[in-house]
Amino acid sequence: MRAVWSFWSKPYQAHRSRVWASEKHHLLSWILSTETARRHYRPAILHTDDAGARMLVDGLGLEFDEVHTTLNVLARHDPDWWALGKLCAYRAQREPFVHIDNDVYLWKPLPRELEEAPLLAQNAENFVLGQSFYQPQALEAALSRALKSWLPPEWIWYRKSGLGSRGECCGIFGGHHVEFIRHYASQAMRLVEHPSNASALARLPDKIAHTVLIEQYLLAACIEYHRIHADSRFPDIEIRYLFCSIEDAFDAEHAARLGYTHLIADSKRNRALADRLEARVVRDYPDHYRRCMDYLESRRSLQV
Repeated sequence: MRAVWSFWSKPYQAHRSRVWASEKHHLLSWILSTETARRHYRPAILHTDDAGARMLVDGLGLEFDEVHTTLNVLARHDPDWWALGKLCAYRAQREPFVHIDNDVYLWKPLPRELEEAPLLAQNAENFVLGQSFYQPQALEAALSRALKSWLPPEWIWYRKSGLGSRGECCGIFGGHHVEFIRHYASQAMRLVEHPSNASALARLPDKIAHTVLIEQYLLAACIEYHRIHADSRFPDIEIRYLFCSIEDAFDAEHAARLGYTHLIADSKRNRALADRLEARVVRDYPDHYRRCMDYLESRRSLQV
């Protein structure tokens, strides 16, 4: 199975760097993510933009089998929609793959049932409307102010279906049904890029938080829509999860048994975890660590 990473530099420069304890720890996480996964999955593929390639490949020296500057197409996009880089990478795939976030470390291969799945993800995120950071109603309210806005039919149907609401946590995401994945990613991109939508969504507060709707909520809507509609191009689509629930995903012992670590949200700024991350890279990948420190020093020299 192909291992895929993506890095859109624009959101990192605008705001995503602040989710890490430091730039050093962001780069160390890239080392640990790529090196652990490359032991199990090849080829290792990066989708990025020119600035990202200069940072991760020319500067940090990460070893990818393929590097694609696919994300240059996002140069004029709003960086608050930070998941667009991932969606572009999903849309570019033509063979079975697993996309791995750069804060995810695969100490072991994924279970075989995931490696062979039509779709795979970390876990489902079930929620109650109005009691979650998933707020589809907020995005719909913003679009209602546009004359000719567009929502994917999967989204519209899912909201009216009476099914329980959920998103799919995409710390890892991929599978064998790449045609479905490309369709879903295209729908997500169109939702943001549609001319009437773009102007309306530009006024939506807190787009950074609402990005989960574009990537993770719409994915669940597409799965349920096409699974049920017999006339769909993707009937009986199926997704399998590494964890059965959010609670399982946050169970450290269970995650350790599976050989999986995901530094979710504020854990990236946790000083103790940052120190453990650095110690692990120093111990297991000393050459990469020295390259990282040299790169950071060269950056500081240029800024003087």
